[in-house]
Amino acid sequence: MMKKAFKTVMAATCAMVAVSLVSCGKKEEGGKAAVDPNQPVELTIWTHEDQNRTELEQRLIKEFQADNPNVSVNYVTYPSGKIKDILVAGFAANQGPDIFNIEINDEYPFVINGRVAPVDVEAAGFKDQKELVASYLDKMLDPVIMDGKVYGLPLELTNWCVYLNKKIFRDAGLDPEKDAPKTWEDISAVSKKIAIHDGEIITRRGFDFRYPYYLISWVPMVEQLGGKLVSDDGKKAIINDEAWLKALSYMRDFGPSGDNLGSPTYTAARKVFDNNNNEIAMSLSGLYQEQRMASSNPDFFNSEDWMVIPYPQWKNTDKKVPCHYYGHYYMVNAQKSDAQKKVAWKLLGYMLSHSEDYLKNVAIVQPTRALFESETFKNMPYSDVFKKDLESGSVVYYAENSPKIDSLLKNAVESVMLSGTSPEEALATLRKNVQAVLDEE
Repeated sequence: MMKKAFKTVMAATCAMVAVSLVSCGKKEEGGKAAVDPNQPVELTIWTHEDQNRTELEQRLIKEFQADNPNVSVNYVTYPSGKIKDILVAGFAANQGPDIFNIEINDEYPFVINGRVAPVDVEAAGFKDQKELVASYLDKMLDPVIMDGKVYGLPLELTNWCVYLNKKIFRDAGLDPEKDAPKTWEDISAVSKKIAIHDGEIITRRGFDFRYPYYLISWVPMVEQLGGKLVSDDGKKAIINDEAWLKALSYMRDFGPSGDNLGSPTYTAARKVFDNNNNEIAMSLSGLYQEQRMASSNPDFFNSEDWMVIPYPQWKNTDKKVPCHYYGHYYMVNAQKSDAQKKVAWKLLGYMLSHSEDYLKNVAIVQPTRALFESETFKNMPYSDVFKKDLESGSVVYYAENSPKIDSLLKNAVESVMLSGTSPEEALATLRKNVQAVLDEE
């Protein structure tokens, strides 16, 4: 549906871009439109709600405007669950914002359908594109590079590791240092020792997954075994049945139909971990969780009763695949005038040059080399664990069809956990449905 919407408006988009190019006035040598740096420019930003980030970004915008009094900025926030649909509707009506961000798997269609402008590297504060790319960790810009150009700058990129409650481990007779799980087999074994049940209800979980983020945190389990969601050429769904069946069988055995160690029906693990109320021993989350813990339970945060360990791997496999990283990239609307695009990238370059402020005030990780080498980053507990997994990881599957495929993964995993569907049947259905999505392209 999204693809059809974008194709419907492409002709109108091209017409508007052509009109804006004609109306920009003088041309510099080489055909590029000249931009008067002093002319009034109005920008609109659409982004998702985050009170701490809103306060920071509005402060940075005011600082920018003080140095650029000809620029006015309208900063608008929307609920995270609604902004994608609002953006699609806005662009379809040729009324999209100058600047926006959503998660990359939802943003990617804007890139491939020509709806966003390439980064104006000089306006963003870089000598050239080579310097821009070199300022980020390897691979961090890959999702927004097309035909040799960069189309977005990271607001944040996040990977998940395992938060571990040492107190609960000790209460279960385990040594949190020696018995910290390294493999998925360890996760199950340790969870069996930690879990407490009241009939069929789990009152204390050892570990639980991040439901329903299957593309991010479950597909890596398949990839560790040599499986793939989609073939390298993008045409075939579900590669290596053995890997998929093992991962699906693990979820069946982990859930209510098996050892009853966790379930999508329980309160999200990361939400109860910070309570430190003997509810869960391990939870997947990002570095940002530390700030949430510090705010909601400072006594626990400042104690020695928690630690962070790497994303687990399978036993007896040499293929290390950490949890996929995901995140948001700031992008600029290609329909806007040259003046608006140039100032938009100048503003974003200024805002995103404050990566340490984003980390300290909002717990947002911008994957710049400068941030990862800073004392601010190094002084965050266990930041080295996240850094190591991030550097050896890869980005979440992103494509025009990724939201549909994520939903199909949810159906497959939860059918074996909750409905008694066999792994074989779930895999057959998954393959059929994912292939149908790929064939729509």
